[in-house]
Formats: sequence, C-alpha cells, structure tokens
Amino acid sequence: MSLFKRPALADCVPELVATARGDRPASLVILGGRLVNVVSGEIIPGMSVAVQGSRIAYVGKDVSHTIGPDTVIIEAEGRYIAPGLLDGHCHIESTQLTVTEFAKAVLPLGTTGGFFDAHEISNVLGLKGLRLMLDEARTTPMAAYMQVASCVPSTNAELETTGASFGPEEVAEALSWGPDMIGLGEVMNFPGVVYGEETMIGEIQATLRAGKVADGHFTWASDDWRLPVYAASGITGDHECVTPEDVAERIRLGMYAKMRQGSAWHDVAETIKACTEMGLDTRRMMLVTDDRSSESLLKEGHMNFVVRHAIAQGVKPVTAFQMATINTAERFGVARDIGSIIPGSIADIILLEGRLADVQVSATIAAGRIVAKNGKMVADWDSFTYPGEVLNTMRIDRTIRVTDFALPAPVRAGETEARVIKVTENHVETKEVKMMIPVEEGKAVTDPGKDLCKIAVFERHKGTGNSAVALVTGIGFTEPAAIAMTVAHDSHNLLVIGNDDEMMARAANQVISMKGGSAVISASREALMPLPIAGLMSPAPFAEVAKQSEGISTALQHAGCTLNNAFMTLSLLALVVIPEIRLSDKGLVAIGADGIHMVSLFTADETERV
Repeated sequence: MSLFKRPALADCVPELVATARGDRPASLVILGGRLVNVVSGEIIPGMSVAVQGSRIAYVGKDVSHTIGPDTVIIEAEGRYIAPGLLDGHCHIESTQLTVTEFAKAVLPLGTTGGFFDAHEISNVLGLKGLRLMLDEARTTPMAAYMQVASCVPSTNAELETTGASFGPEEVAEALSWGPDMIGLGEVMNFPGVVYGEETMIGEIQATLRAGKVADGHFTWASDDWRLPVYAASGITGDHECVTPEDVAERIRLGMYAKMRQGSAWHDVAETIKACTEMGLDTRRMMLVTDDRSSESLLKEGHMNFVVRHAIAQGVKPVTAFQMATINTAERFGVARDIGSIIPGSIADIILLEGRLADVQVSATIAAGRIVAKNGKMVADWDSFTYPGEVLNTMRIDRTIRVTDFALPAPVRAGETEARVIKVTENHVETKEVKMMIPVEEGKAVTDPGKDLCKIAVFERHKGTGNSAVALVTGIGFTEPAAIAMTVAHDSHNLLVIGNDDEMMARAANQVISMKGGSAVISASREALMPLPIAGLMSPAPFAEVAKQSEGISTALQHAGCTLNNAFMTLSLLALVVIPEIRLSDKGLVAIGADGIHMVSLFTADETERV
C-alpha cells in the first residue's frame, strides 16, 4: 500500500470544498510565490496555494482562512510555484533503475510523473513483467501511468525471438488493471498498421474500446502519404520527430508531436523550430526524454534539463513549461488530475529558485507531501521486492566460443562486398552501407583501420540456440575491444559488438555469468554493470548504478568509441523496426519504404531470406 495516495477527485470533493471556504484547515499551504499558470500562460506574482490531503483546495492571493494549527506552511518567498514536470514518453528500464530508484532520482529534479511504456520488461517477461512494474510504481510518490506494450515482439516471430508475445487479448487484460494503465505504448510496427496487419489493428481496437489512447512510432518521411493512414487508425501521439516538418505534419493531422532530448538522441534543437520559426500553435507539442541514462540523470538531469534546453532554443519559459505539464496531461486525458496548479488537481508542485529559465528546483511536493528539498529526497517508502524468477532470465546454457563469431564468406580469399550497419551518432536510425570486406581462409575478418566491427545476437529467452553475426561501422574502436549486453531493444537478447573475437566471447560469457547486464573488455580496461532484473535493471541504489553506467561509458571511450552515450545508441542495433538495417537473432533485417524483410549479409548471395 502506497503512503502517497491519489484518491479520485469525486471522493475528495467534500473535504476540498470545506477547506476552500475555510471550515477545514489545509494540510499544507505555500505562501507568497510567483505562480506559473500553464493554463493561462502567465506568471502571477503574490500567489498562494492551499492543499488538503493529496489535492489542491484553493489558489489565490490570500489563503489565510485555510490555515490551522497543524497546517504545514512553506514560505515561497517569491520563488516560482510551478506544476510538477511530466515525461510524456519514457522507458524506465532504459535507465537500468527500478521504478523506486528512478523515482528517487527524478523527484528531486522536479519530475513528479510520467507516462511509461514498459515494453522492455514486457518483451522479456510478458504481462508478469508489466504488472510488476505497475505494482512497484504504485508504491512511489510519482504520478506513474503505465502503457501496455504494443510490440511484443516489435515485428513478428519470423524476424526475431522475444520472451513473450502480446495480442489484442493481452492488451485488453492489461488495460483493465486500473486507471493508471493509461493506454497503448508506441506502435513501432507502423507498416503493420498501414497495411492492416490483423494483430496490430486488433491491439489498437482493444485500446480504443477501453477508452484509452494509443501512442505512435512512425519513421517514414513526414510527407509520406502513409502518415495520414497511420493517423486514421486512432494513434494520436508520436515521438519520432527529428525535423520541424515532422512536428508540423503530425500536428496538422491532430496528433501530439513529442520532441525528445534523451541521452543519445538530441532532437529538440531542430524540432522546436516548429514553434520558434514556423510559429505553429504549441498546445499539441510535448517535451519528452525517450530516454535518459542513470549517468545522464546524475550529471545533467531529467525533464528539468529538457525544459531548460528548450528555453535555450528560444522558447518562452512559460510555453516550455506547458510542453512538459499541461500539454502532456491533456494528451493522455488526465488534465483534471495533473499538469497544472488549479483547485481540485493533485498537488504535484515544484518550487524554483532564480530565473524561471534556469529550472532550478528547490523543493518537490508530490500528492500533497514534501518529498524532496534542495536536490535531495526527504521522503521514503517501503522497498519493492522482485520474485526470484525475475532475477534469472538468461536461457543460454552453454559457453560462447570464439568460433561463434565466424563469418563464412562466399569467396576463399581476397575481398567480398557486404551490407554493413552504419551507426548514426545522436540518432536512432542506422544506414545500410556496402563495403568491401577482407576474407581470409573463407571467413570475413574485421579491419580496425576501417572502423569495422562484428556484431552478434544470441537468443536468450527460450533456449532456441539461435544466433546471427553481421558487421557494423561507426563504433570507433582504436584497440581490440568488445561490449556485450542484454539491454538490446526490444527483443533484449544478448548483443555483442567488437573487433576481437576472443574479447567478444569473454564479454558475452561475463554477461551470462552475471545473469544479465553489460560488460566491456578491451586492451586497456574492463567494466561491468550487472542487471539481474530481467537482464535490464539493477536492484542497486541510483548512485551506484550511475557509477557503473559511467564505468561502461569510460571503458568504451578508452577503447576509442567516442559516440555520445554510446551504450544507449548501441543498444538499439537489434531494434528491427527502425530504418535502415538491424540485426536480430535470426539475421539481418532491412527496413525500408517497401516494409521489413530479411536480407543476406554478403551481396554475392542476392537471395533474400523471408
């Protein structure tokens, strides 16, 4: 049972009205601040707020009539009083933190709620994993709304192997768990929607019948004729915006455009021009993270960082706050409860020092209780325990060998042309490039001088023994090195990347022995990050996980990989729904205008595997 209750407004009306008229003392009041009114878009000085329990009872110049002998009083002393920040698209698992530790990390930064798509743990553990995340979220002070994963798997079983499978029945069941199951998570299989794939359409229908919202993930060009087709399905939000035109086209179709500033993808500077240069109405523009690593949370921040960054691009401060509060709440249909400081709303409130543009949070109130001051948590709650089976999800019962990374070539010696995955820094998409690959004794070999690595995926959920090896460029290793990890969106099989087969085998076996996580092994150093919870998350405290994350980043940098937040970028190389080319446990997958299909590694073999 959570200590931070969020009862329905209907159940609170008598107490709220009594407090507002002065017949019942407020539980907490904030006196004399500058109210950031995201509803009217203005800053109002000399305002105070009275809270009864978890909800706001009164907002005005004078709340003295609500103060009693036991009322907790906070003197704002001219500080800004703003609604708590909301993340409109986030995967908590991508921080490698549990929900509890995530809450402890972001609440002091001013994030009081979010809309979390738990499709990482869902791909490993199915509905059981989603339910565990929901149950843990309910113990925290956050306004934590969960979405049921739409793409388990992200495409279909012919292209990849995951630990579970969702269809319309699973979606309907999960959405029945309560009002905090807010909708359908990002529908990454956009070709399936456009071309009427039965399961994908059925999941959207189950969502709409439950009165919930469906989120999108559309990566074809914004002027593609199929974007209106996608919108016709009832999907009303999308975070795959990288240009101002992407934002504009979605808004014109009635969708909410989510502009993201994650650890590895930096899209706000461009997408925000839909506001600053195109002058479009901002009410359907949202700021989101999608996602920020524990290391980034510690060093830069969460939604406070994103809002500050948007303001630095020329957005009015109040407008930027709207994009991270009321716009987000309205998109998900919960603006009566969160996203603004108005009578009746839940008291998720932050106080800010200095200039509003600095987004310097000095105190956080969640569900009417002070939970953080001056960057530190001051509230605590009971820990959540994950069952034993969640800590043992590795189904690889053998030792990975050097020979597992061999690439038999179509020629005995010399060179042969191959399709190579090219990493794009700070972007989720990859490029397919053709390269001439050296061949020795019938096997393709990596060439560090050409920044060429091998990439391998080993199935870890069902013991199938599936594995595939391909080639990748753009990693930047300048010495023998390898990284292995079970954070490999969205199938989360064992992903290994390196330019030395022996080190690749060592890194893979290290991760298997840890029952999930990440290992970097190079000529200069080693780094480990155990992630035993579904192979995705650590039970350790936030600061410890952030330190381990930094260790992985530092080890990669010393080996020559200078990609910004390389771990998060590399973790997407097995996500077979993002253009142009990825690797699954079943082989190379190409994603283009004509759909998604398997392709051969070597162009000498032009026969596609379907």
